[in-house]
Amino acid sequence: MTQKIIIDTDPGIDDAMAIHMAFADSRLEVVAMTSIFGNVTAEIATRNALRLAEMANYDTIICGGANVPSVRAPEPPADFVHGAQGFGTVPAAMPNGKPDARPAAEFLCESCAAAPGEIIICAVGPLTNLAAALAHDPDLVNNVKSVVIMGGSAAYHGNVTACAEANIWNDPDAADAVFAADWDVTMVGLDVTEKTQCTPADFALLAEKSPNIGGFLNDAAQFYFDFHESKTGLRSCFMHDPSALLAITDAEVFDFEIMPMEVVCGGDEIGRTRRYSGEGRRAIKVAIGVNSAAARDLFMALVADADKIADTRKAS
Repeated sequence: MTQKIIIDTDPGIDDAMAIHMAFADSRLEVVAMTSIFGNVTAEIATRNALRLAEMANYDTIICGGANVPSVRAPEPPADFVHGAQGFGTVPAAMPNGKPDARPAAEFLCESCAAAPGEIIICAVGPLTNLAAALAHDPDLVNNVKSVVIMGGSAAYHGNVTACAEANIWNDPDAADAVFAADWDVTMVGLDVTEKTQCTPADFALLAEKSPNIGGFLNDAAQFYFDFHESKTGLRSCFMHDPSALLAITDAEVFDFEIMPMEVVCGGDEIGRTRRYSGEGRRAIKVAIGVNSAAARDLFMALVADADKIADTRKAS
């Protein structure tokens, strides 16, 4: 039995890695992708999501989402990490398809209401769409199966500031609303996703095994390698967004603690995720460790078959 998911995403190089991994995984049915600002604008994110689906011959719905945070002023897209068009130096390309007309927040509510208890929302960008969906229909918490987030950190750790991870920092108010809601949440944070890395040799192998999709990811990843090398001194890249997908399909490769979480929404530590010390907030699953070799191997095996699976879909 396949697991239905909706990916809320701002593609983004590591988003593309996660999305193609999901498309190649027979255990998952990607019902839709909803776009969000972050790595790129929401408009570019929508275009990129359409492009990724068409590249894989994957029939799914794409909905445009929020382009600004729920409360705070927007920050510029992270083009220094992902490139101006989201895929490094790979040129922009217009997809053939068009997005669904419904706003992402409404679509999330309608889809989960139509299939109560069946859909996992996997959010790998800022959480503005999810907070807007909760405001649009509070019953979403009863209709969704669960929510899996790439964001934050269980430890005092960040990639925008010393303690703030980018997805949470881009809209801390929305993130805190998501953590405060009465639904099942899993958080896979920066302190865990940075433990799994891939190298240029890994992506060269993916390009060899799947020249179309693996080749595209290899081309896009060169910009990502440049960024990581400038920060860490190592030519490798972290598996941020793929880790969130693996928390759905292969949760056994992670170690989790159960605790309520909150987000600091102002001051010097804005965007920090930390254990909630108050009362009445539902505990969530927080990843605190990972078998990084197993996570890397799962990603590599799935994407290595991506072209073959895409060709099978095209033939059918």
